[in-house]
Amino acid sequence: MTTFEFYRFRFHFRALDQVHFPQGKSANVVRGAFGTVLRDAVPPEVYARLFEPGNTLGAAPSGLADWPRPFVFRVAHLDNLTVAEGDSFYLDAHVFDLHQPALIHFRAALSRLAEKGLGPGRGRAELERTEQLGAADVAHAVWETAAAPIVANLDPEPCPTESVTIRFQTPTELKSAGGLAGRPEFPILFRRLRDRISTLRSLYGAGALDIDFKGLGERAARVELRRSDLVWEQVKRKSGRTGQVHPIGGFTGEAEYAGPLGEFLPWLRAARWVGVGRQTVWGKGDVRVL
Repeated sequence: MTTFEFYRFRFHFRALDQVHFPQGKSANVVRGAFGTVLRDAVPPEVYARLFEPGNTLGAAPSGLADWPRPFVFRVAHLDNLTVAEGDSFYLDAHVFDLHQPALIHFRAALSRLAEKGLGPGRGRAELERTEQLGAADVAHAVWETAAAPIVANLDPEPCPTESVTIRFQTPTELKSAGGLAGRPEFPILFRRLRDRISTLRSLYGAGALDIDFKGLGERAARVELRRSDLVWEQVKRKSGRTGQVHPIGGFTGEAEYAGPLGEFLPWLRAARWVGVGRQTVWGKGDVRVL
């Protein structure tokens, strides 16, 4: 059986002040300070492995500018949310490192981030509890030690599937031919997803995938984009450290694919957990099979 293992953690906070998350920029609220507080909250070798893995794991593989970080945040539900003093909110992190404990370090960093303040008004919060979630969203309390990871099965499904609709839940950007793809053609989408899962598993999980990369890519080319209803979201962020403005947008909406899809469905379902495309660590590229 071909599998991909990972953890899902949910961090619950109580607002000590009013906390506001601007529309389309909840990830930016978290990303703006997470690296800084992580550096202060954990040992240097832990920070490097989580936030600058290229410095500890060596040269990047062919086709990758940098090593992928071993986690993604899921915070889109916070967009345009104002949390009143005393009310609660949460954010999720999916963690792919099976070799080093990560929960205790995320808890330390996010607790410090909340204490320093979140959002434009720097509203303070406190970390109240941490949960570990299963694939079906069943949660149980954890604090420093995680339970067993989720095991996603990537083997082909037994029943043939000739069409599928997926939703790009959060802004998604797919690289193709040295630029950004204007449409999520299936071969591009699948190759980016296949290579991301393979790299994460090889670096942080059970090792390299024993799959026919070339054959999968050739068969993915037989699947066509039948219909798309997409909107390009133009969102930018300004770095508080450098003052530079960076695009963090991408397309959202739905796409329908037609062709021999049975062997690809498990990979498409895994995109919900790992993300696909650019800037996945901050929550972009969250794809859902409908």
